[in-house]
Amino acid sequence: MQLTEEHQSLIRTIHNFIASDINPYISEWESAGIFPMHEIIKKMGALGLLGIDKPVKYGGLGLDYSYVLVANEALGRIHCGGVNMAINVQTCMATPALARFGSEDLCNEFLKPAIMGDHVCAIAVSEVSGGSDVAAVKTTAKSDGDDYIINGSKMWITNATQADWVCLLCNTNEGKPHNNKSLIIVPTNLAGFTVGEKLNKIGMRSSDTAPIYLDNVRVPKRNRVGEEGQGFTYQMIQFQEERLSCISSLASLEWCLEETINYCREREVFGQPLINNQVIHYRMAELKTEIELLRSLYYRAADEYIAGKDVTELASMAKLKTGRLSRELTDACLQYWGGNGFMWDNPVSQFFRDNRLISIGGGADEVMLGIICKMMGISPSRKAMKK
Repeated sequence: MQLTEEHQSLIRTIHNFIASDINPYISEWESAGIFPMHEIIKKMGALGLLGIDKPVKYGGLGLDYSYVLVANEALGRIHCGGVNMAINVQTCMATPALARFGSEDLCNEFLKPAIMGDHVCAIAVSEVSGGSDVAAVKTTAKSDGDDYIINGSKMWITNATQADWVCLLCNTNEGKPHNNKSLIIVPTNLAGFTVGEKLNKIGMRSSDTAPIYLDNVRVPKRNRVGEEGQGFTYQMIQFQEERLSCISSLASLEWCLEETINYCREREVFGQPLINNQVIHYRMAELKTEIELLRSLYYRAADEYIAGKDVTELASMAKLKTGRLSRELTDACLQYWGGNGFMWDNPVSQFFRDNRLISIGGGADEVMLGIICKMMGISPSRKAMKK
């Protein structure tokens, strides 16, 4: 994937927006445990940043996925993970399936305001009993004439306390787990829809995360995305974009390296700058190389995704490696900060906490490994595993 002047222009727009409207307020939002998402996405919507690859007729720019990838990478310059994650939920997790499979009426009612920045949205898949195991979700939507009656709960929902609607995965029939689910757009102001207390996380502090509860929530069937029973398949497709959005972490890792190098230049140990130690030179070079290799993997995946190919394997590899490199790099950099690295408000400790989620959310490392093994043809069958 080669970056054009149009890509560079998009990157500059995002970097300028981050510098003026986001980074100056990170400390405040981290302390509050939430940021004003409606305000931020309204500004982003005006800049055309919420529907880069979405259809023009719904307010999107109609560009190919390469522009989404570079936008996500640019968002990594936000000096915390929580704000970036919340924005990615809006653009890469809650809306791709709606844009691809939703009816025109449904897209006009929900996708268009999400692209314009008038609605905050969330993806509601995980449950206490089924996080990475998507097929195990228990929330149900029972048919009642032209409506569904939804009962159940979802856990660890990003944007939950501010969302205007959620894209909900639930069981709509009694069939097999991979064929009995549907994605349904559920407005959060409906009777029976409640949001639990905001969760106290070790990282991603500025992003609001909470459980949601659905008690006989009546939703019209016209809110279903695509065909009934195809929700699992749609969500698996949607996961590809969610996992590729992890490229945003690369910019944060580069920033960690830059901040660490600057600190090591200033910090004197045994009468000389810390940076003079060759072991630090070599470690920084190794980690920078890992970032560049990973970026190449993302760019290759984007090229194949644009060409219409299945990038499940490449996206899983990229997410797996991003989570592991994030842990390795932030830990290594934190070590060079010494006692200062163990402080809460240190820039590296910020990403040490935030980026730990990459190996858990959107499919844990072990799930990524399982997917890769399956694509390699070396995964044991479920029947063999039960013996």
